[in-house]
Amino acid sequence: MKEKDFPNKKTEDILALNRGEDTLFQRRENLQRHASYASERRQYDAIRNGQVEQIYSVMRKKPDGTPGVLSKNELRNSRNMFIAGITLDTRAAIEGGVPEETAYSLSDGYIQTVEECMDQSAIKELTLQAAVRFASEVRKYGSPHYSRAVDRAVKYIHLHLHNPITLGTVSEAAGISPYYLSRIFRQETGMSIVDYIQKERIEAACNMLSYSDYTASQIGEYLCFANQSYFIRIFRKFTGMTPAKYRKYMMKGREWE
Repeated sequence: MKEKDFPNKKTEDILALNRGEDTLFQRRENLQRHASYASERRQYDAIRNGQVEQIYSVMRKKPDGTPGVLSKNELRNSRNMFIAGITLDTRAAIEGGVPEETAYSLSDGYIQTVEECMDQSAIKELTLQAAVRFASEVRKYGSPHYSRAVDRAVKYIHLHLHNPITLGTVSEAAGISPYYLSRIFRQETGMSIVDYIQKERIEAACNMLSYSDYTASQIGEYLCFANQSYFIRIFRKFTGMTPAKYRKYMMKGREWE
């Protein structure tokens, strides 16, 4: 493509540069400096390493500068800063071992939610919740150092919880024979592939029971349980309660938040 295909490109470049220079001038004039890269890096590293407790410590620290100016409207500016921050949180989580689809889905959810925040205090609270959630996901997925084959198998399972999963399809994704995968999977995870799939599906079911309006029957169907009684039996195996009791327990807990 030629320059003539973008007639406004130079104008937009100049406008952006001028605004950047003006922001720099204003910061110097008012003796304000942007929040440092080091402060952003502390949060990034805490997420990447799954250090949930460290997140609280980092977020309690007094800012070493002022936030960026991404909009003249204060609420819009706070939302934009949140979006910029959640992008870094997402990258940190992926580097820490969280499956890309999980990290990007969380990012999308938080970005949609920040648009519903009507004041800066709500955005600040959501910022903390997001950082803690990403660090928790890293702790969940990033700690084990699996072999390449088992790592591929785990990621395949995580991505296909709403589809039928067989040893054959998982071993094909892992690139090794079913027999060899079964052996090393148990060695590295401490679980059989069947038990691991059930665990992941029940964790997904717990999230859906907590944060969606789907019925237990619908959730069991979406997660490929053969029938409702089987879903309830496996759910009780991992949680100690039925899906209905779990939802009631979680809803009561949120009422006290």
